[in-house]
Amino acid sequence: MSRSTLSEPLRRAVRQNARTLQLLGVDFVPMRASPAESPAAAAELEPKPALFSPAPEAGTIEVRPPRPASAAAPAPSSPAAAAGKLAPQHAAELLEELRQRYEREAPHSRFVTDHHSIVFGEGDPCARLMFIGEAPGAEEDRTGRPFVGRAGQLLDKMINAMGLAREQVYIANVLKTRPPNNATPTSDECAACAPFLYEQIMIIRPEVIVTLGLPASRTLLNSMESMGALRGRWWTFRPPAPLLAAAPGGQGLGTGWTVPIMPTYHPAFLLRSYTTENRQKVWADLRLAMERLGLATASTGLTANSPGEEG
Repeated sequence: MSRSTLSEPLRRAVRQNARTLQLLGVDFVPMRASPAESPAAAAELEPKPALFSPAPEAGTIEVRPPRPASAAAPAPSSPAAAAGKLAPQHAAELLEELRQRYEREAPHSRFVTDHHSIVFGEGDPCARLMFIGEAPGAEEDRTGRPFVGRAGQLLDKMINAMGLAREQVYIANVLKTRPPNNATPTSDECAACAPFLYEQIMIIRPEVIVTLGLPASRTLLNSMESMGALRGRWWTFRPPAPLLAAAPGGQGLGTGWTVPIMPTYHPAFLLRSYTTENRQKVWADLRLAMERLGLATASTGLTANSPGEEG
C-alpha cells in the first residue's frame, strides 16, 4: 500500500509507531501481513484517535498499526491457554464481583494510603497478555484507571510497539490504592492485596504476564532477587493451592495450572533512567513475550536518531 493511499489518521499511526521504536532504542519492529489494497481494508485498520497522536516524521519504514481486536488469535501457546478461557461476559462478571468483594474487605485499610479511588484494573477480561505494576499514582487515583499518567503513556507506547492496542490487554497493579507520596509498596502491603491480584489472574487466564518493576515481580514470583537478575528470563506464576481450589475464578483450572511471567523494568524507571541500554533491555523483554504469544517481529534496520527523551 503506497503512502498516497493512506488516510491521515493511518499515516499518523505509522509515524507514531516509528517514533515509539526510536524512543525505545530498538532496531526492529513488529510486522503483520499486508492488508488487501482496498479502501475497506484500510478503513478496518484505522486507529482510534485516543491511541495515536501526531509525531515527527521518522523516515520511510514499513510499520503496521495495532492488530484489530477482532483479528483471530494465534494458537494457544501456554498452559494458561490450554486450560481454556472463560466466556467474556462470565469473566467480566467475575471481575466485577471480585472488585465488589475487594471494596467490602478493603485490605488497604490495614496500612496507610493516600487514595480517593480504588484502581482495580481494566482491559480485556479474556486478554492473552496481562501487565502488572505496583500501585496507582496521583493521576490514576484521580481517574480510577491504571497507568494513565506519564508512566502509563509510555506503557501505551510499549503496547502499541508490540502491535497491540491497550484494549487488547489487561492492566492492573498489586496495590489497588495509592500509597502516600507514591511510596514503593512494602512487602506487607503487597501480601495483603496479593490474593485479589491472584484471583484477577485466575479469572483473566492470560497466556503471558509482564510484571513491571520489582514489587510486582517479587509478589508473583516470591523471589527477593534484583530486577536485573529477574528480567530477561522466563519465570512461572502458580496460584496458592487453597485459593486455586476455592476461588470462583479457579473453576476448571487444574492444580498444575501456571502462567509464564516475563519481568521487566517499570515505565517509571525508564522515565528516570531513559538510556538506550535500558530501552533496549525492556524491548528485548517485550520481544520475548511477543514470541511466546506468536506475535511476529522482523528487522527493518530502524536506528534511533536521538539519545532518548521522556515518553
